[in-house]
Amino acid sequence: MLQETVGNNCVTLIGIVVSDFTFSHEVFGEGFYRFDLEVSRLSENTDILPITVSERLFDRKICGIGTCVKLTGQIRSYNNYVESENRNKLVLTIFVKDIAILDEIPDENPNDVYLNGYICKPPNYRTTPFGREIADILLATNRSYNKSDYIPCIAWGRNSRFASKLKVGDNIGIRGRMQSRVYQKKLNDEEVLEKMAFEVSISKIEFFDPENTEYYSET
Repeated sequence: MLQETVGNNCVTLIGIVVSDFTFSHEVFGEGFYRFDLEVSRLSENTDILPITVSERLFDRKICGIGTCVKLTGQIRSYNNYVESENRNKLVLTIFVKDIAILDEIPDENPNDVYLNGYICKPPNYRTTPFGREIADILLATNRSYNKSDYIPCIAWGRNSRFASKLKVGDNIGIRGRMQSRVYQKKLNDEEVLEKMAFEVSISKIEFFDPENTEYYSET
């Protein structure tokens, strides 16, 4: 059972650094930096994912643009106030626990995510104009110091129908991949802003029943 073998928020990524390292913040004298990682899909497409890493885990002199790396960590979320929209925006990043430089991309899954958390709002089930079934899920995962991360997830097909039956507070485990998605936001009749969204695309979903500790899965 997945829940017994891994933590509640685990990410493994293999990809290419495609941006400079920029300073993010400092905690007790420890500096943290951000960069973008390009991760290949099974198709010819790629995802550009936001990464946050401690200065103690990497050397900027040898880990620059074009470097192939493997990293493990967690998906973290925080609220960022957007003054132009007068609201808080949920921002996601991959918080690195360990990072290693590779000579080349190995023949293994370059994007693996496992989450165990709780449904925060009713899943949004719908069908696309082309008839494809989708369900949006907002999942809360707990971490140390009584903090939680709120992670948007998306299910497809049979998984979306399974997810549509879930309720707020249900405990589920999911496995999938972190993905980036470009979309356009219309500002007015003449202006359209291109933006980037991040979410976990679900390949496997499990429901943990608190009544009898059994679980039900859909793939």
